[in-house]
Amino acid sequence: MNDASITRRKFGLIGIGSALATPSRADENYPSRPLKIIVPFGPGGSGDISARLCAQYIEATAKQPVVVENRPGANGVIGTMEVRRAPADGYTLLLCTTSTHAANPSLIRNLPYDPGADFDVVGMFGSAGSFFIVRPDSPWRSVPDLVDAARAQPGRYTFAYFNTASRLPPEVLNKVAQIQLLGVPYRAVGGAMTDLIAGRIDFIVQETSAADSYLRNNQVRAIAVTRAQRWDRYPDLPSVAEYYPDVALPGLLGLAVPKGTPLPVMQRLNELAVGALNSSPMRERLEEFGHTIGRFSLEDCAAYTRDLRERFARYIAMAGIEPE
Repeated sequence: MNDASITRRKFGLIGIGSALATPSRADENYPSRPLKIIVPFGPGGSGDISARLCAQYIEATAKQPVVVENRPGANGVIGTMEVRRAPADGYTLLLCTTSTHAANPSLIRNLPYDPGADFDVVGMFGSAGSFFIVRPDSPWRSVPDLVDAARAQPGRYTFAYFNTASRLPPEVLNKVAQIQLLGVPYRAVGGAMTDLIAGRIDFIVQETSAADSYLRNNQVRAIAVTRAQRWDRYPDLPSVAEYYPDVALPGLLGLAVPKGTPLPVMQRLNELAVGALNSSPMRERLEEFGHTIGRFSLEDCAAYTRDLRERFARYIAMAGIEPE
């Protein structure tokens, strides 16, 4: 029996069990009081915006207030731990991300939580990707141009990184293309983008949501996108996967609850997340960010996050990045 069959059988048995179970009155009335969504990063990013749009939809649909709180720090660990310590009743939710639920287990030594054992993902807001971007006057028009230049002058060209999403694709490219691009760490994207535009570094990998305005203002130029396929908004822009499939790194943005949350509550949250995702304001904004929109069941959420965690573990090992 293959893994997919095992997954379907596992979730099928859960579904049968839930059908036989009798929800408590509290579950039937959920939500009956205000909810809180913890965003484990600062305000203004795609995750924060998504959480607030989702909160607005839940308020309008479930007729309960939803408070969104930013708890940044330690690459998402501080906010994630706050939700892990919360009661498993569906009233404290986590805005889970690629960092919190896919990359951190392989990047942080002695991580104080286990994404699979401590949380259930109840909703996803699609997946996006990142741009490989260069200055407008760069001679590179494609990833093969970049690779050819790096092969001709090993160790000559630099990329900026400030999180996992910006560091991992160039590091994996180093391995699969057998080149030597040098990574330069930055505290935040602002300084990295300033140095790219000023010519102090050669390229950067930047999430689609954050880089789009720079592209539209012609401050930078994209040579590829780290998606499995091309993006409809930029149909002439190749995916890195067309040249190097291992460099296509999907992402995660969604809602998670502490493990042990009652199944009827998780099912209701999944309904609300799917409804929010397909509402006009949120769908339009996420499509601007480059997210692939779909209808994600609880089974879809579990399978996707498990696969993503395994994929990031493999890529981080491939890139030779040691946990800190």
